[in-house]
Amino acid sequence: MSGKIRQLRDRISSVGNSQKITTAMRLVAAAKVRRAQEAVIRTRPFSETLERVLGGLLDRVKDEALDLPLLEQRPPKKVTLVVVSGDRGLCGSYNTYIIKKTESRIAQLQEAGTAVDLVCVGKKAYTYFNRRDATITADFPCPQAPTSEFATDVAQKLLAMYLSGDSDRIEVIYSKFVSLIASQPSIRTMLPLTPTGLESTEDEIFQLTTKDGKLSVEKDTLDAVKPKDFQSDMIFEQEPVDLLNAILPLYFNGQILRCLQESVASELSARMTAMQSASDNAKQLKNTLSLEMNRARQAEVTQGILEVVAGAM
Repeated sequence: MSGKIRQLRDRISSVGNSQKITTAMRLVAAAKVRRAQEAVIRTRPFSETLERVLGGLLDRVKDEALDLPLLEQRPPKKVTLVVVSGDRGLCGSYNTYIIKKTESRIAQLQEAGTAVDLVCVGKKAYTYFNRRDATITADFPCPQAPTSEFATDVAQKLLAMYLSGDSDRIEVIYSKFVSLIASQPSIRTMLPLTPTGLESTEDEIFQLTTKDGKLSVEKDTLDAVKPKDFQSDMIFEQEPVDLLNAILPLYFNGQILRCLQESVASELSARMTAMQSASDNAKQLKNTLSLEMNRARQAEVTQGILEVVAGAM
C-alpha cells in the first residue's frame, strides 16, 4: 500500500471518529432540551397561580396610588445589564449574538450619558467583557438546567442593587427561543416593574418531539391567565398593597427563571444544529475521501499491471 492511500485511510478513520463525537453531542443536547421543557411544564402551575393572584390584587387596587419600591420610577442614571450567555462553545453563533447585542446596548446607553455595569450569567460573556475592562458587578455560571434556587440567587442580587439605589434600571439581555434553528437576542426591562407590564399575556410552550426519525418542535399557544376574582366584600388579613409588596419579588424571580430557561433552550438548540451540521459535513468529507482513496488505489493497481505487462514484453 502506498503512503498516499494509507494517509487517506487514516484520515477517513479520523473523520469517522469525529462524526461519532458530534452525533453523540447532538443527542446529549436533545436529551437536555427534553429535561428543560419538562422543568418548564412542572413550574407552570405555580406561575399560573401567582399570575392569577397578582392580577386579582392589581384589579383590586387599580384605583389607588401604589407606593411600592419595585414600581418606583426614577431617572436612569445607572443601568445594570444582565447578560445571559453560555459556559461552553460548540453552539454556533449563540454567544456571539448575545455579546454583540450587549455591546450595542452599552454604546446606546453611553451615548445618552448613562453609566452601565454588567451582571454576567455564563462564562463566555464574563471572559469577553472582563478582558475589555468592563464594569462587572457580579458573575454567575449558567447551569444547563436552571433551578428556582439559582434564579432566586440571581434575583436577590439584582433586587439588592435596585433597592439600595446602586442601579436605577435592570435590563436582561437573553436569547428568546424561536425554534430549533433560530433564536432571537432580546432586551427586557425587569426593574422597575410597571402595572401594565404585569398583566398576563398569551404564552407558548415548546416541546421537542420525534417525527419520522427526525427531531422537531411542537408549539402550543396558551391563553392569557385570567386574574383571580376577589369578591368586593372580601377582607384580607393584610392590606392588598402589602400583599403585592410580598408577591412582586416572587413574580420577579419567576421572570428571571423564565429568561434563563429560554436562554438555555436556545443554547442547546444551537448546539444541536451546530453538531448536526458538523455530522453532515463529516459524512460528506468521508465520501469525498473514500472516492479519492478508491481512485488512488485503482491508479496504483493500473500502474502495477502496466509495469508487469511492460516487463513481460
